[in-house]
Amino acid sequence: MKHRSVRIPAFLFAFVFAALSAHAAAPAPIVLTGADVRPAVSLDGQWSFIPDQYFVGLFDSRGHEKSGGYFLNRKAKPTDTSPVEYNFATAPKLRVPGDWNSQRPWLLYYEGPVWYQRDFTFQPIPHTRVFLHIGAANYRSWFWVNGQKVCQHEGGFTSFNCDVTAALHAGSNFVIAAVDSTRLADGVPTLQTDWWNYGGLTRSVSLITVPDTFIDRYDVHLERGPAPSADSTIAGWAHVVDAAPGQSVTLTIPELKAQTTSIVSPDGNAAFRLDVHGLVRWSPDTPRLYKVQLTAGQDSITDRIGFRTIETRGTEILLNGKPIFLRGVCIQGEAPYRLGRANTTHDAEILLGWAKELGANYVRLAHYPHDETMLRAADRMGLLVWSENPVYWGIQFDNPATLAKAGQQLEEEIDTSRNHASIIIWSMANETPNNDVRTQFISTLAARARQLDPTRLISAALLVRTQGNTKIVDDPLGASLDVIGANEYIGWYEKRPEAADTTQWQIAYQKPVVMSEFGGAARAGLHGPATQRWTEEYQADIYRHQLVMFNHIDQLRGLSAWILMDFRSPNRPLAGFQDEFNRKGLISDQGHRKLAFYVLQKAYKQKSVGKPE
Repeated sequence: MKHRSVRIPAFLFAFVFAALSAHAAAPAPIVLTGADVRPAVSLDGQWSFIPDQYFVGLFDSRGHEKSGGYFLNRKAKPTDTSPVEYNFATAPKLRVPGDWNSQRPWLLYYEGPVWYQRDFTFQPIPHTRVFLHIGAANYRSWFWVNGQKVCQHEGGFTSFNCDVTAALHAGSNFVIAAVDSTRLADGVPTLQTDWWNYGGLTRSVSLITVPDTFIDRYDVHLERGPAPSADSTIAGWAHVVDAAPGQSVTLTIPELKAQTTSIVSPDGNAAFRLDVHGLVRWSPDTPRLYKVQLTAGQDSITDRIGFRTIETRGTEILLNGKPIFLRGVCIQGEAPYRLGRANTTHDAEILLGWAKELGANYVRLAHYPHDETMLRAADRMGLLVWSENPVYWGIQFDNPATLAKAGQQLEEEIDTSRNHASIIIWSMANETPNNDVRTQFISTLAARARQLDPTRLISAALLVRTQGNTKIVDDPLGASLDVIGANEYIGWYEKRPEAADTTQWQIAYQKPVVMSEFGGAARAGLHGPATQRWTEEYQADIYRHQLVMFNHIDQLRGLSAWILMDFRSPNRPLAGFQDEFNRKGLISDQGHRKLAFYVLQKAYKQKSVGKPE
């Protein structure tokens, strides 16, 4: 049915918000916070694959799921009265984690369903549960183990888990996934984005075994309070699945000689709070991580967590109680050099290493949740992170189903990544149209994010209005934000670079402002006069004039230049200059530093831009 644009009554938003919040009414999905630090059997490696453009392996001609689809992994037999028209044993291979687009030239532009299959051996342990953990599968996915359906999921950038306990048996097993990258009008994100729609099992897949009673979610953080002192208070909670009456949870931080035990309440949660002495607070200058152990009965998790506070005071952003200016850059989840979806520690360390070389203390991970390897690296390397829900451009803000999808992905993002000290901002959206329905939609998400995690700041990257030589920031969504993000492209999409010198800013909110995007494009190695578009000189000139303007914005508390590295985008077809790449990177996809990189690097390292900290 063709979607019609209608205004959603306020009661429908309230209904959806209540549904998002109703954990007591229905069991929450198993999230497995800290999945990457739990003992696991990796299923990464080579998987057989079969493209299935018409999805005949799952659906019949009327759109009904088949009972005898490819998920049965049938083998042809001499007694068959009809042919078996697929065979995973003779099918080609794809690397997991990885997108199919960058692994096979003939799949670069393919959008649709692809089947994956892998054999594995497993020995179940009595009194345990086993989950198939998927780091991400873009965009819709279905999973079967030994022919038994174990789950399906929508959303291409968040992790999820399938309970496979009943489907496994001792010895040889097989897992089959169907992943469909088709863009959907009611999806999150929707039909049009400014990045490549990489399909497949793009992040790691593993089997995680836990006891019958286990911790599925936990939160350990430093309480906000006075300026840093020798004494600090660590607080949080752990949720225990199928906890028995009187079940306890113990939190231990050995390096701080700190331990506390709490009893699980009827809702499965155990809250804790303990005072510690001698804590070194996490910051870009001191990215200290502590071993944190959580134990509930037979279940034990050991994580590495940093402790810091983040808050606002008027127009200031306070890290550990002290004002900070965010010197940063945006990063897309594109792998340097090899291209495709970034998903390895090596990818993360190169990208974040370039950000550190730039002089950044902060990165905006756009426009969707990035891989856990990126967040772990940011924790270790001391980079503050803006993490974003993929509510992007013109999604169906008047569709309750779309709001539910956005809320689901937001919850998965927060519950998966909530213990990363590096994350200081949950971003709700990017460059969305200014209208009442949109404002209500995103304000609903912001309220939900605050429910889930009141310890971090809420933002969104807003479009700004232009009136003469004045930029006006008065989007009503700003009322729901702690930090105002603003995107502008003076010198590229409007006016000439020098227009920035005399541009004034009128901001309707007494809140911190982060220039969440700015910049322009250049093809690496193309040189010419500073007046010639697409040259490195033209891009560098944009940055020089932007820096002049930034120092006249009193409320400015951060910058995230667009963008660190060139990345693939089907929106950028200009032959000879873009060639289906967004060329706004300060660095090319092959590591070439453009002139603008050095302009911004000088400003960051000399701290000549932004209010002194």
